[in-house]
Amino acid sequence: MALIAGPTASGKSGLALALAERTGGIVINADSAQVYRDLHILSARPTEEDEQRAPHRLYGYRDGANPCSSAEWAADAKAEIVKAHESGHLPILVGGTGLYLRTLLEGIAPVPQIDAGIRCEVRALPVEQAFAALLQEDPGAAQRLGPGDTARVSRALEVVRSTGHPLGFWQQQKAGGIGGHVSLAPLILLPPRDWLYERCDRRFGQMIGPESLEEARNLVDRGLDPALPVMRAIGVGQVAAFLSGDLDREEALLAGRTATRQYAKRQYTWFNRQPPADWPRFLEPLAEEQAIEAALLLLGQRTQIA
Repeated sequence: MALIAGPTASGKSGLALALAERTGGIVINADSAQVYRDLHILSARPTEEDEQRAPHRLYGYRDGANPCSSAEWAADAKAEIVKAHESGHLPILVGGTGLYLRTLLEGIAPVPQIDAGIRCEVRALPVEQAFAALLQEDPGAAQRLGPGDTARVSRALEVVRSTGHPLGFWQQQKAGGIGGHVSLAPLILLPPRDWLYERCDRRFGQMIGPESLEEARNLVDRGLDPALPVMRAIGVGQVAAFLSGDLDREEALLAGRTATRQYAKRQYTWFNRQPPADWPRFLEPLAEEQAIEAALLLLGQRTQIA
């Protein structure tokens, strides 16, 4: 199985498509925004022409009103990987959502169901108070998290209060990952930041057009909860603000480009530090042919090892 990962705008999708055409493979999405059918242009999903060139799976298959957790995506990805193998095709995972990939490969922590009363109690706390409580009840988690990380602070506090064990205890017992059961050929794209940010700026500029405006307008018209992942996707808020008149076009462009750069920076840091040290990291932009040859070499090496 091939895995092509890295920050947004690093060239992952183009490489995955080219590799699929060369090998007869199937491209499987691992991007948390591209799972939603509501986001095509704003998530930079492969075009219809791309999907005609090679099979693509798990793109635009979820309604935005139905948030997709990492565990749900991992279950769907496992099923598609099995289908690809059974049909004799190479599965090619591609995306920049590290949590999705980690859940698929390493599994998930078997945290018992959280008591509903405790959850409501914890989530009603101001974040400062929740963090102070976490410092007392699970100092290890508090050290890993920042006091402003509202969602993860609440999660860690509700877990320790409901189960009697800190979140780290459950995370050490992860189960269900496929990392030890597949011959994996990973390739991480980490091109120079200046090159990457210029591509981020250019791509978001191309998004401010009639189709992206229509996407954002349709989402706003649905009246979905603003806290849903589809509503918090980069580009949605900025384009919606332009449509409402809260931002002019240049302000929306600046806000979108800034948000995209910040996201790319977080992804860059994650993929540089979190995956295993022996996963190849390509630090310079690769021409398509170079990238394909590198991927094929890795696949050949893994096949020989397996």
